[in-house]
Amino acid sequence: MDTVKSFKGYGKVDEREDADFRSKTRKRLIILSISAVVLIALIVGVVAGTIAHSKNKNGNSGEAPAATSAAIKSICSVTEYPNSCVSSLSSSNSADPQTIFQFSLSVAMDSLEKISNFPAEYISRNNDLDAPTKQALQVCSAVLSDAVESLNDTIGVVSVSDRKQLLSVADDLKTWLSTVITDHETCFDALDEAGTNATLVNEIRSLTKNSTEFVSNSLAIASKVLGLLGDFKIPVHRRLLGELEAGFPAWVGAAERRLLQESRPKPDLTVAKDGSGDVTTLKEAVGKIKKKNKTRFVIYVKAGVYVENVLLEKAHWNVMIYGDGAAATVVSGSKNFVDGTPTFDTATFAVAGKGFIARDIGFKNTAGAAKHQAVALRSGSDQSVFHRCSFDAFQDTLYAHSNRQFYRDCNVTGTIDFIFGNSAVVFQNCNIMPRQPMSNQFVTITAQGKKDPNQNTGISIQRCVMNPFDRLTAPTYLGRPWKDFSTTVIMQSQIGGFLSPLGWISWVSKVDPPNTIFYAEYQNTGPGSSTANRVKWAGYKSTLTAGQASKYTVDSFIQGPAWLPASNVAFDST
Repeated sequence: MDTVKSFKGYGKVDEREDADFRSKTRKRLIILSISAVVLIALIVGVVAGTIAHSKNKNGNSGEAPAATSAAIKSICSVTEYPNSCVSSLSSSNSADPQTIFQFSLSVAMDSLEKISNFPAEYISRNNDLDAPTKQALQVCSAVLSDAVESLNDTIGVVSVSDRKQLLSVADDLKTWLSTVITDHETCFDALDEAGTNATLVNEIRSLTKNSTEFVSNSLAIASKVLGLLGDFKIPVHRRLLGELEAGFPAWVGAAERRLLQESRPKPDLTVAKDGSGDVTTLKEAVGKIKKKNKTRFVIYVKAGVYVENVLLEKAHWNVMIYGDGAAATVVSGSKNFVDGTPTFDTATFAVAGKGFIARDIGFKNTAGAAKHQAVALRSGSDQSVFHRCSFDAFQDTLYAHSNRQFYRDCNVTGTIDFIFGNSAVVFQNCNIMPRQPMSNQFVTITAQGKKDPNQNTGISIQRCVMNPFDRLTAPTYLGRPWKDFSTTVIMQSQIGGFLSPLGWISWVSKVDPPNTIFYAEYQNTGPGSSTANRVKWAGYKSTLTAGQASKYTVDSFIQGPAWLPASNVAFDST
């Protein structure tokens, strides 16, 4: 059988990183064991600091420096990088947690902006770069640019929010900061995949060290400190972007509600291969979309196979694309890793702009198993919805890259890691269909890439059906942990008899994954659902309580009731 390395996939953790991580595991467990004590100290420190800050306003200036220092140390104690946290925030001159958090974001932005242009500048200065390294640096340039925008979104919300408002958008903040970390990781995934020389990789790691740590620190503060402030009787509304009104968020106007309630909305543009529409290709349609649309822009794609690679960039907001059915309207491409394209750029259809909706359309990569990584769809769109769509390829079919995503009544087909990425994603009522890979390969349905413990990311597969697409004889598993804190939950789904009794497989052959992963199954049915002979990993749970499982539902995991009604897609909130 081929080794794991022979079909390693996109940028996933190598054995050296795994060994380094394992050497730190014992220390991490000790830290986790005293986390409750740390959090109590944090609350005391924050409260004391805030009181001291308040006294300082009344003239008791002698207490201010000590209170500021104590508050910062207390807040930084919950981060992954406490030393860089303290040193970077010491000049904030505040003991107020919200002010400290806001200052942490500005520190992270300053650092990120300094390095975001480095990949493009390096390419322009070095004409002798090999093609894979150049392409990997172009991926770095794209994702770091997106990271700047995500961090700008975070800063923009925080700068206009009082404490009550800040708490109400806490899930937004955690999502966007998680995405910034994922963007950093994606850059190194691309460099690793390209076999970039160690000198350049180390140079980029050194340059991005500060921004990586500072963003992680901000995320930890958002996850652990802002949440604790809710315990002080400050009213918190968990719904994002406004309360629901008549089944829709309050910010969705009456005209848009009427539009979204239609099964076939009136399009702003129609794409038709035969010339009967406004344009003949999706690329032409995308070229006519205004940047940062605050209202819905609808594109109807008539039946046909559209052979093209399509990209909706970060500034393409609130786009809806629908077709005549997933088998009738198909976007098809064949870019792949073997022929020299980085996995990130192999996507037939890629979308990064927020609020994207796709309905009744198919996405396909026809490169085939021999071409290894070949993505049908890549989504980094926050609050994106895919309804009655199909995703058809072999290795790395569906790249759920980042942000919050929801898939309903979809078909997903593939071989190795064919649902992968580091978004917060829920699949409901979908058909997940593993297919026969090349000889001597095994099949893994998922590969989740959570790198930071505070990221609010993971894969949740709920009420889906898992059965083979074709005659499947290769060993098949529900997934394998891609990175240190990989999180995947399969629940209330029907699993066919094709599945290996082990259920899951390690990334590195015969080496258990880190204890910090979270993999679980809950109330599944079917011949493949028995957990009696599952893996014995410390991070695997063969069953969950109802309360634990509820954390991975549409309601809790991606805060669906606050934004999914606007998509006019049915969903189960629990």
